[in-house]
Amino acid sequence: MKLTLSQRLFAVFCVLLLACCGASAWLQIRASDLREKEVIQSLSRGLAAHIARDGALADAKDIDAPAVRRLFNQLMVVNPSVEVYLLDSAGHIRADDAPPGHLKRDRVDLAPIGKFLDGEPLPILGDDPRSGDKRKVFSAAPLAAPGMPPFGYVYVVLLGEEHDALAAKASASAVLRTTLASMGLVTLLGLVAGVVAFGLVTRPLRRLTEAMRNFDARGAPAEKPLSAMLPADKADERDEIAVLERTFAQMADRIAEQWRELGRQDRERREMVANISHDLRTPLSSLHGYLETLSLKSDTLADAERRRYLSIALAQSAKVGHLAQSLFELAKLEHGMVAPEAEPFSLVDLLQDVFEKFELSAQSRGVRLDAQIAPRLPNVMADLGMIERVLTNLLDNAIRHTPAQGTVSVSLAHGRNHGESVAVTVRDTGSGIPPAMRDALFQRPFASGGAHRGGLGLLIVQRMLQLHGSQIRLIDTTETGTAFEFDLPAATAPTGNGAPRISGRHE
Repeated sequence: MKLTLSQRLFAVFCVLLLACCGASAWLQIRASDLREKEVIQSLSRGLAAHIARDGALADAKDIDAPAVRRLFNQLMVVNPSVEVYLLDSAGHIRADDAPPGHLKRDRVDLAPIGKFLDGEPLPILGDDPRSGDKRKVFSAAPLAAPGMPPFGYVYVVLLGEEHDALAAKASASAVLRTTLASMGLVTLLGLVAGVVAFGLVTRPLRRLTEAMRNFDARGAPAEKPLSAMLPADKADERDEIAVLERTFAQMADRIAEQWRELGRQDRERREMVANISHDLRTPLSSLHGYLETLSLKSDTLADAERRRYLSIALAQSAKVGHLAQSLFELAKLEHGMVAPEAEPFSLVDLLQDVFEKFELSAQSRGVRLDAQIAPRLPNVMADLGMIERVLTNLLDNAIRHTPAQGTVSVSLAHGRNHGESVAVTVRDTGSGIPPAMRDALFQRPFASGGAHRGGLGLLIVQRMLQLHGSQIRLIDTTETGTAFEFDLPAATAPTGNGAPRISGRHE
């Protein structure tokens, strides 16, 4: 059975809690046992010395065994828990009162006895003659004649076999039950506290898991962004889970936003392809029709009519070529295949050249070109060819949508930060752009009133200006017509401005 992360963490917590409770109980029992031994050994510290002072135990140089046995019998009756032994100077047992077969050792290690006699901290454990491996608290005293080295020792085991039997019964009953009950209570309280703690700790993790499970990578519309749904108390940067939750929410919102943007761009691309297909179908159909007419009626058409048909076919062919060139140019701009080569130049001189290019076209339509140039304009730092194309597209668009007796004006002025940029404004007195179409003006070509008002030309203008770190803006105006504005960075100090050789006024 596979467990969740929270369940695995809780299982590990339970195992650690039980291990800690068991270790704590063992340490408590161990500490209590050592404390009991220390107390007993401290209270009985002088017992062996009191026994050793009885002169009946030994003569001047040796042990009186019958007297020792009588004394041992008396002590065992008074305190059944003690066991008294008489040792020689090498630690061998010379006298005892143990029942036959109970002695497991014939010698006692003298090192603990030395520590006891030197007064080292208690408890000190020594060998138990009635066990092969046990060590117990004891009392000891040397046997020696006045002025002579010890010839033996009184060795008293303070917790003998009788004590062990009674302690085993008590451990198997009340003490053991009390210990197990306390362990169970502590474990139960720890488990309850662990459940509550894990619920509080893993709540943000569960919320994050649910958010990840419900995350729609396609960017489906939601009532509000995921990051806005986080609790206000999750601003603590020290909480790793809160930081992870907030980071995922930001990532999810970003992915959803990008997906929606991709969907929007895809829709706009399909609409642009449909509009361009419509734009190409009209001149191509006209071109095909006139060429087919020339092919079928070449023998019957008069020269003037034939020339008119050829002129129309050539015009439609030029229109198709212009659209194809614009598409190719826009594709290169959008895919980063074109990089601006900035150089300083006079925007006034460039405007003069562009005006000369459109002078005949404007006169044929009855449109007046007007230039409004601020004094002492600085040169600009930009790609000369791209800026020429920007002005060309804007003027061509303005002239085509300005009625006869109208005006197309270009204003060159100092930017918002005087001396750091040049502001360019192209304004016409045409029909203007409906408010409903302004939002998508620089996103895709569209048609208005049967004539293109936004198209590939404006898209190319926008991409070229973006490469220069600028943006083209549609200016809201109360007058008739349309006005576009953009800025170009200044390059040098102001220069003398020669008036363009066009009709209009020069400030």
